[in-house]
Amino acid sequence: MADEDDTKQQGQQEEEEKKQEEKKTEAGDKNSLIGRLLPKVIIAVAVVSLAGAGFALGRLFAGPGTPQEHEESERDQSTQTEALKAGGSADDSQKNWYFNLDPVVANLDVADVTRYVKASLTLEVSFDIDERKGNAFLKEKQPILTNWLTVYLASLSLDDIRGDKSLKRIQSQVLDAFNEMLFPDSKPIIKHILFKEFAVQ
Repeated sequence: MADEDDTKQQGQQEEEEKKQEEKKTEAGDKNSLIGRLLPKVIIAVAVVSLAGAGFALGRLFAGPGTPQEHEESERDQSTQTEALKAGGSADDSQKNWYFNLDPVVANLDVADVTRYVKASLTLEVSFDIDERKGNAFLKEKQPILTNWLTVYLASLSLDDIRGDKSLKRIQSQVLDAFNEMLFPDSKPIIKHILFKEFAVQ
């Protein structure tokens, strides 16, 4: 009987030892897995952090991305400045859209020598008229506008186009004439006449 008790105790001890060895093996496997993955996780986190920091610093210290973006930024600022000078607000210029007329060349009213003026205009149009429909309408009316502008410029002398006061007067007269021709029974839709080019030869 004593032998049976000893055998049972010995069997229990062996079972306990096996369980403890299995637990150690499982713990070792977990530690081994963590030991293998931890350096990879640390490297991945470091790479992502450094890439994000590099991107943020690049965006912080860089100006506009392309020359075209730089030009657009300057154009937006000059448009807002022009709107403020013309008595409007910067918000008003954001509500408008633009239409480019074909360049016009006209002989000036000068007796002795042949002199001519080349003018390229941009119309600043109110958003009261839809941009897509307005573009189609202005393209349809463009021959009438360029004809009127050619005749008008041909009636001017050199003295009529010299100096900034003369150019502002020309802008005002063209603006009034275009609005009267295109929108005779409504409030003015064309807000400003902008010179892209005004060259006298």
